[in-house]
Amino acid sequence: MNNSFQDSVVTKYNIFNSLFLSLPYRGIFQTGSLLPLLTQQSEVGFQEGKSPRQIIENFFEELLETATPKERTDLLFAFIQYIERQVVLFDSVEDAAFDQTHDLTGKGSINYLTDRIDSDVLKKKLLTKLQDFSVRIVLTAHPTQFYSGKVLGIINDLEDSIKKNDFTEVNQLLLQLGKTAFINHEKPTPFDEAVSLCWFLENVYFDAIPAILVKLIEGLGMSVHDWPYPNLFRLGFWPGGDRDGNHFVTAETTLNVAARLRETLLRGYYRDIRQLKRRLTFKGVDEAIVIAERKMNSTIFGPFDEGYSNAQELIDELLKAREVLITKHQGLFVELLDNFILKLNIFGFFFASLDVRQDSRKHTKAWGDILKRVEKKIPLLKYSDYESWDEAKKIDLLLSLNLPLRIEDYEDDLTKDILGSISAIKIIQEKNGEQGSHRYVISNNQSALNVMEVVALAKNLIADEDGNLALDVVPLFETVDDLANAPGIMRILYENDYYRNHLKGRENHQTIMVGFSDGTKDGGYLRANWSIYRAKEELTKVSREFGIKVTFFDGRGGPPARGGGNNHNFYSSLGKDIEDKEIQLTVQGQTISSNYGTVTTAMYNLERLFTAGLENHLFRGSRKEEELNEKDKELIEEMAESAYESYLDLKNHPMFVKYLDKKTPLRFYGQTNIGSRPTKRGNDDEGLKFEDLRAIPFVGSWAQMKQNVPGFYGFGSSIAKMDGVGKKEDIKKLYKKSLFFRTLIENSMQSLSKAFFPATKYLRDEEEYREFWDKMYDEFRLTLESLLDVSEQKELLDSNNVTKASIKVRERIVLPLITIQQYALQMLAEDPKNLPVDVETYNQLIMRAMFGIINAARNSA
Repeated sequence: MNNSFQDSVVTKYNIFNSLFLSLPYRGIFQTGSLLPLLTQQSEVGFQEGKSPRQIIENFFEELLETATPKERTDLLFAFIQYIERQVVLFDSVEDAAFDQTHDLTGKGSINYLTDRIDSDVLKKKLLTKLQDFSVRIVLTAHPTQFYSGKVLGIINDLEDSIKKNDFTEVNQLLLQLGKTAFINHEKPTPFDEAVSLCWFLENVYFDAIPAILVKLIEGLGMSVHDWPYPNLFRLGFWPGGDRDGNHFVTAETTLNVAARLRETLLRGYYRDIRQLKRRLTFKGVDEAIVIAERKMNSTIFGPFDEGYSNAQELIDELLKAREVLITKHQGLFVELLDNFILKLNIFGFFFASLDVRQDSRKHTKAWGDILKRVEKKIPLLKYSDYESWDEAKKIDLLLSLNLPLRIEDYEDDLTKDILGSISAIKIIQEKNGEQGSHRYVISNNQSALNVMEVVALAKNLIADEDGNLALDVVPLFETVDDLANAPGIMRILYENDYYRNHLKGRENHQTIMVGFSDGTKDGGYLRANWSIYRAKEELTKVSREFGIKVTFFDGRGGPPARGGGNNHNFYSSLGKDIEDKEIQLTVQGQTISSNYGTVTTAMYNLERLFTAGLENHLFRGSRKEEELNEKDKELIEEMAESAYESYLDLKNHPMFVKYLDKKTPLRFYGQTNIGSRPTKRGNDDEGLKFEDLRAIPFVGSWAQMKQNVPGFYGFGSSIAKMDGVGKKEDIKKLYKKSLFFRTLIENSMQSLSKAFFPATKYLRDEEEYREFWDKMYDEFRLTLESLLDVSEQKELLDSNNVTKASIKVRERIVLPLITIQQYALQMLAEDPKNLPVDVETYNQLIMRAMFGIINAARNSA
């Protein structure tokens, strides 16, 4: 595939890239002509050990000696704008060639799966598995993507034009791209973020998911009409519901986003009905389609009482029309009708389930407010006494309370929002159906009480007349300690009579979320990944003991440092001791646009997630030798603990937080207007504290510095330590044997391959940071050498040439951005009085460079 990538992507990109020079914009020729020279000077300069400031200043002295300071910075801004659009062009060329650089019907595809189902026994086994198996992709609005809907539309059209080699149209779209703003002048609201992500629901998932199911059904020789498993793929949604640390999300926002999801979906249905109307023109059928069109119009725009109240009403009408089509018109075009009914069964009237999320400490605070109010009415119940009780006694009290929780009775904004957000769930369910919103995620979950605080609130707010709760309460375990304590917490919950009874009403199903992002921030790459693996094993064990079907919901980000990387291999590598009835994971930022940005890429990646989840069940017998035995687990545990010690040593270094605060772009994340969420928890006037750092700007800052510490740190030290006690050969054998371990190593290799320490080597000149920088660089070199040795690869990612080639081109495109950003950071370290231009200009250079660096990486590490 490597030659194919060179021919269909790199060569084509270079050809289309030349069109930029002919665009009729002021100064574009000078910008486009000088940019390659800056790239070349950056490459040579960093090789010679020059600092970014020396490279930029040498560039101007050699080529634009007479330019004023303002003219110089104006050119740097022009370079940034030019590179931003080069990144878009490369994305579009790469996506347009996706079917040439990837084997769409190869390993991991639906075709590959159905071809292997070569016996009735295997087919029966698969169909049995599908009864309670699904893949849920949850879109989250995290600040790692800034393309607006306008830009996404251009990118989509650009990809189509590139596929057709239509130079005229590509030229027109590049013109449009040049005139279209890439950045938000104001911070988007949570509703804005939801609208942006609805673009992907409407233009990608709406067609991709039904197409995958049709492919599966036909591959198994079955009928779409008779297919009993429409919910194999489900969508989740966080913008508008995720209020953890984001005070801009309100109950009103949640309701508005749910309404927007419904409206977006219904508009898609309306378009499909109009397409059906063009084909189903036969007597007895056409009337039904005309009625469906009219009623769907009323469902969207009103009068609402003349529309549909739920998807089943429309399905029932279409099934009657289908009967006429079969009996009187030879079933002509029946496949079009069947495919539309399949869509209705998949998406209902909700499109994506809107999750609500809040931090556990906020619920505790809200209960304090509520109990103090109760105390005024029932003096015997004193909140001060409650605070001193043990957990069991607190749980018993909260579950015993029957309170009329009215929002208007409280003054505290937090209490009002928590009551409002839970109440909103019931309103959404009445409008969109139960699947429209049925999960409440508790971040920073540290105890059984944290879960019961939410259960008790919901019990008093949204339970039906019989006390039943149409709600799944999802604890999120993130830190290393929380993951270790998770099985004990779930045992307490399972042993509680009220909670067990609640789970019975939820088909004895419990969803548990584990957070890779904060786990990695807390414990480092290897420790976090292994802690999650072991926690899943123990949580599976305790859940099976109580007859509970547990589903793991993975808070996976884009880069390996936040649990990303190759998700397909990760899921197919899990052993028999981890429950695998469902795959659920978050996708965010540019991972959405890169992995799921087009119907082709979305189908490719969704198919591989789906088949990865079936791999263990269907073909475990042929892969038993791959499974980790106790000796393997002991080895990984030893490595993880060693890596954790190395990471803690770095994290506890006196320069760690100061370096992030003073030397990286961390402080600029909040000013980029990428996302609505604040970049840290806590108050701004408290100063920067490690525990308040959000995982995304934390990981993103290391990526901007081209150091990617969270994606590798400690891995090399752990291998070296194992080598010291004669266990390196065991590690090599484990790499060959275990897909899980290989995936860990190769995902870390992605972080290493995007690191470029020469860009920040100038920091060694500052005595305060020299030792800290050396510490990071030494671990980088050690990890690089160790992973190549263990994997027996000559270069990073030799096992994945397409990814390797893509990263190489992308890194070269953004190298001038790296130079410019680091130059601006260097200049800000100077006395403002001695700067050639004002401080704000350098701030803007840093922020503008961030966008291109983020998007070129595609997964931010």
